[in-house]
Amino acid sequence: MGEKYAPLNVQCFVRRELQSVFNEKNDPKLLYVSQISPTASTHPRVMHHHKDHTEIILVCEGQSEYLIDDKQYHIEKGDLLIYNPMIVHDEISGKGNEVGTYCIAIGNLHMPDLPEYALIPSDAGFIFKTGDDFGELHTLLRMMYESLAKDEPRCEAFANSLMHAVLVKTLAIAARETSEHVEENKLEDAPILGRRIKKYIDDHYSEDISLQSMGTALNMSPYYISHVFKEMSGYSPMQYLLRRRVGEAQTLLISTDLPIAEIAGMVGYDTQSYFNLQFSKHVGIPPKKYRQNYIVENKGRHKK
Repeated sequence: MGEKYAPLNVQCFVRRELQSVFNEKNDPKLLYVSQISPTASTHPRVMHHHKDHTEIILVCEGQSEYLIDDKQYHIEKGDLLIYNPMIVHDEISGKGNEVGTYCIAIGNLHMPDLPEYALIPSDAGFIFKTGDDFGELHTLLRMMYESLAKDEPRCEAFANSLMHAVLVKTLAIAARETSEHVEENKLEDAPILGRRIKKYIDDHYSEDISLQSMGTALNMSPYYISHVFKEMSGYSPMQYLLRRRVGEAQTLLISTDLPIAEIAGMVGYDTQSYFNLQFSKHVGIPPKKYRQNYIVENKGRHKK
């Protein structure tokens, strides 16, 4: 057999007309980029949601169990997580659950035929396998993070441009697995009663609620509420309530300059001392130290 011919120069043509989903109306904006090391993940960002942006997370190291929406999922290196607005998500920490990730937040999304600020359809799922695309995504996210962290000239424009590349790649990966996720979601659809309990806690977490008051409001026995919700989510209702409060407190700690005592009251605690105790129990460090661990930007605002 003759020697295989290897061309010295290769020129790849754009074969199809570009049809971009990004236009004047759908003009996504990069809000922040986070790099979380496996060591830092021992102080997790617990149960919370975002109202006006989508988060994209690439798992670079380790494995863990995450609660996303209403079910627990196993996540591992190579997974791409997409959290549309209002999707409650919870990172579970502890020995054996150390995870390293990159995370970006995207605002001003107006994707065709989707709710405002959402990137993918609600039934597409949350976890996607990157496969051979992992290396490219990892490089893009690392470049975005390092440019912003070094505060290089025009780093915002550079990172925002790379963000478009990440979005295009993310949409391609999600489209590749969407049909599989839709079928999976149909098979594992959460019980209606479990979703009612979750919605009630999400709507009232800042109030003085108990199993008894939940039972009265939902016209169910406290025992039945506990059974149904634990079966669905892996958490008891009161565990979910506590993590929900701490997660919302984390959001306020890193996005506002409000006093810690005021934040404690806003998420349902009568005293700062009890709030500090619960926060430290779930996050591993007290609220003040947690806030200090964030990079200070823009008039004292904190970003992870």
